[in-house]
Amino acid sequence: MLQIDGSRGEGGGQILRSSLTLSMVTGTPVRISNIRARRARPGLMRQHLTAVQAAARISKARVEGAAVGAMELTFEPGAVVPGEYHFPVGTAGSTTLILQTVLPALLLAAAPSRLTLEGGTHNPLAPPFEFLDRAFLPLIRRMGPRVEATLERAGFYPAGGGRLSVAIAPTERLSGLELLDRGEIRSRRGAALLANLPDHIAEREVQQLVRQTGWDPGCFEVRRVDSAGPGNAVVLELASEAVTEVFTAFGAVGVAAEAVADQAVREMRRYLAAGVPVGEHLADQLLLPLALAGSGAYRTLPLSLHASTQIELIQLFLDVRIIAEPEEDGRLCKVRIES
Repeated sequence: MLQIDGSRGEGGGQILRSSLTLSMVTGTPVRISNIRARRARPGLMRQHLTAVQAAARISKARVEGAAVGAMELTFEPGAVVPGEYHFPVGTAGSTTLILQTVLPALLLAAAPSRLTLEGGTHNPLAPPFEFLDRAFLPLIRRMGPRVEATLERAGFYPAGGGRLSVAIAPTERLSGLELLDRGEIRSRRGAALLANLPDHIAEREVQQLVRQTGWDPGCFEVRRVDSAGPGNAVVLELASEAVTEVFTAFGAVGVAAEAVADQAVREMRRYLAAGVPVGEHLADQLLLPLALAGSGAYRTLPLSLHASTQIELIQLFLDVRIIAEPEEDGRLCKVRIES
C-alpha cells in the first residue's frame, strides 16, 4: 500500500483528489495521512468527502476513514465501472473539483459514462465552469475521448445549488499534446456573469473591461444566469491557434465592480506578456492527463506550488518522467512528460 503524506508541498485538497485519481487508474491502494494539514481547517470537508465517495462508487473501492474532519484515509480501489452517476456535494463545494477527481479514470473506462454533479460551479478557489468548458475539455478531446459538459444551473458561493452534467465517451489510450507556441490570437471575448444582483454591477464591470483592454465593446456581454443565490464573476477568453485560455475574477461583498474587472485583466495581461500558450492554472490541470498519456510538452509561466506538488505525486504512481525546465531566467517554464 502506497503511503501519501497529505502535508507535502501545497498540503491541500489536491493531494487527496489526485491520490484518489491515480489510485483508481493504476489500481494502487493508498493510505493518505495528514489530509489538508496546511489548511486553516484541516481534514476532510464536505466537498472532499464527496470526492472520496464519488471515487469509491466508481471504482467499488474499500474505504476507511471517510468522515468529515478525518485526517487519515485508506482507499483500496477495484475495477472502474462506467455508467450514470449523481454526486451532490450538499454545500457550495466545487463540482468541478469532484469532476477532476473521477474524470481521468472514466476517460479510460470500458464504456461511456454520464455524470450529474450538484453544488458550486463558480467558486473562487476552483476551476469555474467556463474554464472547464472552454479551456480544459477541448484539450482533453484532442487527446482522444469525447467529453461534453453542460451547465444546467449556476452555483455561486455561499448558496451553491448549481447543477452540472458531463457526458464521457472514453478512449483506449490517451494521445499526448505539444503546446509550445501560442500562435496568433484569433478571438477575444468577455462576459460579466450576474445572478440575483442589480444590473449596474455587471454594466460597470463591462465598462471597465472596455477601458482596460481597449477591445471593441462588441466583444463583451452581460450574461444573467440562473442561480439559487446571488453571484457575480468576470470572465475573459482568448482563443489562439494552440489553445483557448480563460481568466476569471469573482465579485465579493465590499469589492467594487471595477476592481473585479481589473483583477481579471491583470491575470490576462500577465499571460499575454509571457508569450506562452498555457496559463498557470491550465498548466496544473494538464499534468495528470498528459502523464497518463505518457507523453507531452508545453510552455507556461513559472509553475505554481500546486503544480510542483502534482508532479511529485504523479511520479509516485506512474513510470513517467516529468521535467520542468526554467526558461528566460526563470520567467517561463517548459514542461516535458516522457515515459
